[in-house]
Amino acid sequence: MINVTVWNEYYHETVNEEVQAIFPRGIHGCIAEILGEEPDTFNVTTVTLLNPSQGLPEDLLNNTDVLIWWGHLRHGEVDDRLVECIRRRVYRNGMGFIALHSSHKSKPFMQIVGSDGSLQWGDNQLEIMWNILPAHPIAEGIPQYFKLETEEMYGEPFNIPQPDELVFASWFQHGNIFRSGCCFYRGVGKVFYFQPGHETARSYYDPNVRRIIRNAARWAAPNKFLPGLPTKTDYISPIV
Repeated sequence: MINVTVWNEYYHETVNEEVQAIFPRGIHGCIAEILGEEPDTFNVTTVTLLNPSQGLPEDLLNNTDVLIWWGHLRHGEVDDRLVECIRRRVYRNGMGFIALHSSHKSKPFMQIVGSDGSLQWGDNQLEIMWNILPAHPIAEGIPQYFKLETEEMYGEPFNIPQPDELVFASWFQHGNIFRSGCCFYRGVGKVFYFQPGHETARSYYDPNVRRIIRNAARWAAPNKFLPGLPTKTDYISPIV
């Protein structure tokens, strides 16, 4: 079993009725449902910024194989000491990190990959996502391309380091292109950035998006047999 922790800032669902209607159990609850389609593979825990220790106390973080992160408007509230603990878990212990949609500007993603997370963005529009590395494990079972009828436009330039592997790239209705599925290797850990998931879109209900998230969680899981790694990382409790 892969221990996956799904972290969500849990803001839009509490203040926006449209988002509440799309995600009645929260975005974190929807992602948990996606992983729950493979109950023999994933052991899923959901947490939010509102929970004690900002959702990631020491015992939970140290037992997380893959951390999935969704954030948008409350990036600045995440404690820098917690961010450092997450970065160490990835670099030293091989914890996988998956950043979804607006998490390109999250503190953990920017610290782990070395980026300011800037990009171009616009209104919701048609997106065509192309599978440009079909031999990659994250692309397993994904067609040559698929359409998302409405998704927030993200466009280049995307100020990230050159991805170690680019699995998906997208074209948007108004002509923008974007590197929408990027893999990075950091220390002994694996990182995946995946673009779909705007709070007013229904991308997380698309079967291809759902499969990509499950594939990514399997790919990002740590190698249990890495030699010489510490069994846990130093943990510094964030301000609550």
